[in-house]
Amino acid sequence: MNDENDIQNEDSDEMEIDDETSPEEAADDVAFEPEDNETPLSSFGKSKGDVVTELREKLKASEAKAAEYLTDLQRMKAEFVNLRKRDEAEKKELVKFSNEKLIDELLPVLDSFEMAFANKEAWEKADKNWRVGVEYIHSQLVKVFEQHGLLPIDPLGEKFDPSRDTPVEMVPTDTEADDHKIVAVIQKGYTLNGKEIRSPKVKVAEFKKD
Repeated sequence: MNDENDIQNEDSDEMEIDDETSPEEAADDVAFEPEDNETPLSSFGKSKGDVVTELREKLKASEAKAAEYLTDLQRMKAEFVNLRKRDEAEKKELVKFSNEKLIDELLPVLDSFEMAFANKEAWEKADKNWRVGVEYIHSQLVKVFEQHGLLPIDPLGEKFDPSRDTPVEMVPTDTEADDHKIVAVIQKGYTLNGKEIRSPKVKVAEFKKD
């Protein structure tokens, strides 16, 4: 009987010890240390090496995206600069030819001066002081036109150019070298900032063999 009581007392002591053990301590009892050749696992079940590799890949992707954004930004900046340059060029072009209609309407005034000066005999008979005054006015007008880009086309003695000249008469010539040469300018042509706004009216020599 005593032996049985002793066994029961020992079992009771062991039960008391077990009751005092906390869940954390119990977990520690079953935990194990990784071996030297094992890599500890993260809370997501990935090794540290996998986590580092994943972070590096994400960093590379972020850098690639940033480079893409930078390229797009530079392209948009270049397009904006080109657009602004085009806009400025168009404005300059508009200003260059904004006076074209007015100048075209004033060209007959220049023609009148040219016609007066062309008749040298009649011009020389006019009062000298009057002639000097008219010539001064003409030179002022020409200067103003030149400041706005107007230049005369006077192709006397040049070869006839159908893309530039307007023929009003063909004049026979016995000299083959003068064939299709401009022998007279009836009315000067004009360019405005390099653009022909009126073609010259000319007489053209025409060689004919006997």
